[in-house]
Amino acid sequence: MTHGLIKAGLGVNAGIDIDPTCRYAYEKNNKVNFLEKDVRAFSGKELKKLYPKKSIKILIGCAPCQPFSTHTHKIKNRKDDEKWGLLYSFSDLIKQVKPEIVSMENVAQIIKHEVFDDFVRQLKSLKYHVFWKSVYCPDYGIPQSRRRLVLLASKLGEIKLIPPTHKPDSYKTVRSVIGHLEPIRAGQISKKDFLHRSPHLSSLNKKRIQQSKPGGTWLDWDKDLRAPCHAKKSGKTYSAVYARMAWDKVGPTITTQSCYFGTGRFGHPAQNRAISLRESALLQTFPQRYKFLEPKTIFSYKKIGVHIGNAVPVRLGEIVGRTIKRHIEEYEK
Repeated sequence: MTHGLIKAGLGVNAGIDIDPTCRYAYEKNNKVNFLEKDVRAFSGKELKKLYPKKSIKILIGCAPCQPFSTHTHKIKNRKDDEKWGLLYSFSDLIKQVKPEIVSMENVAQIIKHEVFDDFVRQLKSLKYHVFWKSVYCPDYGIPQSRRRLVLLASKLGEIKLIPPTHKPDSYKTVRSVIGHLEPIRAGQISKKDFLHRSPHLSSLNKKRIQQSKPGGTWLDWDKDLRAPCHAKKSGKTYSAVYARMAWDKVGPTITTQSCYFGTGRFGHPAQNRAISLRESALLQTFPQRYKFLEPKTIFSYKKIGVHIGNAVPVRLGEIVGRTIKRHIEEYEK
């Protein structure tokens, strides 16, 4: 989100997160202070000090989406997840600081939950003009078939997201984003880019990906290659697990495990491997030179995968930033 806001021309003073492993990438790429803090323990007084005097205060929160995701729809006691209440903590900070502009991004499914209704109700009680929209990411130049909820609220006046920047015939495709990268094998690391690397595949998964068609499903395989779950009634609905992307379509939603062949449609369109970490980051619209790993740090697919998959796509952050910048300019006339 921060990198997108900066690309849009907005100044960012600080980013707050509880995960210390985010610090290097955040500060290295954005030149912005990283504050390792739990927002539930962060006071409005502390937050106010981060804004320059006489500035238009903008506060943007990206609460973890896992409690509201379709992947957790079978969990009965979601409210027991401590992440559930983080939106209330964000709401409390808004009440204390009263920034002129607020934005929040999450999965589209959050609108079905009480916490979202409470959040919007609180904003309106504080005299904010509130707008929210379920955004189809390809409409804004993001090469993923994902939807995200974008909320904007302003004390300056009516605010709404800028119109889509792309139409179906101009959507960014997998080929247009990762097609230029050098071929690598499963388990190989590019000599040009340390992050252009893909995990090893088991002998069974090598056979599976060799029989996988771009845009196809595991139904394309010989029956003896299918997993036991595929024989179950519930398993037949997961057609995108163990699947290849298609070159000339938008990619799937990038997750924290997108460099593993068996966790989604994360097979490379042509090469017999899962997409690399760099390819995953590019599909999340990070710049190709974005740094994720501090030199001499122990490499971890899992850790970097979390940083990439949990991020707001940079392009979506830029769209939010362009919207806010235009909104401010309109009300400063």
